[in-house]
Amino acid sequence: MLLRRPRRNRKTAAIRALVEETTVLTNDLIFPLFLIEGENKKEEVVSMPGIYRYSSDLLLAEIESCLALGLNTFAIFPSLSDSKKDSYATESYKEDSLYISTLQKVKTTFPEVCLMTDVAMDPYSSDGHDGIYNNGEILNDETLEILGKMSLVQAQAGVDILGPSDMMDGRVQYIRELLDNNGFKDVSIMSYTAKYASAFYGPFRDALDSAPKAGDKKTYQMNPANKREALIEAELDFIEGADFLMVKPALAYLDIIHLLQDNFDLPIAAYNVSGEYAMVKAAGEKGWLDAQQTMLESLLSIKRAGAKIILTYFAKEYAQLQQNL
Repeated sequence: MLLRRPRRNRKTAAIRALVEETTVLTNDLIFPLFLIEGENKKEEVVSMPGIYRYSSDLLLAEIESCLALGLNTFAIFPSLSDSKKDSYATESYKEDSLYISTLQKVKTTFPEVCLMTDVAMDPYSSDGHDGIYNNGEILNDETLEILGKMSLVQAQAGVDILGPSDMMDGRVQYIRELLDNNGFKDVSIMSYTAKYASAFYGPFRDALDSAPKAGDKKTYQMNPANKREALIEAELDFIEGADFLMVKPALAYLDIIHLLQDNFDLPIAAYNVSGEYAMVKAAGEKGWLDAQQTMLESLLSIKRAGAKIILTYFAKEYAQLQQNL
């Protein structure tokens, strides 16, 4: 006779809900948004169906529509013309730049919004790299000064969370000390702690036109083969003052999310990146997958692995679904 029958806890929807271990909430999500120059402009990212690049005025309207769905946290990424780019990313720390002025508008218009930024040179670099590129090498320590200037003007714009995505050694401590010394002790840092040199970033680079002009990012982004190295990166970011630790990408690195969640008493974030989004959408359009159910299962797996926070292009779609339940 079978005394233990696990199926008893699956026999009805009500019982399944009672014993459900993992739940994804709209409050767990950060919605990445792309900013472009101009006015009244909305351009779909071809490789990311349903995702758009917005001029500043329409970005504000998009944020307002998301707030009505209960989505409160946004990560803004700028897409700039080549005329605004140079080898030292000087546009990144101009106080009157499109990016900084838009951040200010968002926080002034919607003070309740939690606003996250990107700290890296590649959107502003004529070389397309996250650091200063010189004769085939990325100059780590020299890059920190630029990242610091960038972080400071973003903090002055009123942002809540800085997101250093560059993977330069020592940047979290450099930024933390600079912020603290300039009166921005309450500005948080969500470090891209374990950011892998992944093939899943292609659509994002299309959206920002930020692919490297020469070489690749393998000398600063992590080798996908390495797991224990993520512990080294996480320990350094923890010591240097990060408030959140992020794993990027998410779905191919669920083991890394779980590893950091088990070893560090900080909230773990995961970036459900553009290529992961694009695959689901493309397969859904072909009728090969149920895109909605695949989205739900994907987000659930990221949360189950240990991520408290998920950056995802599915955020608005998920929020709409939750509101209609």
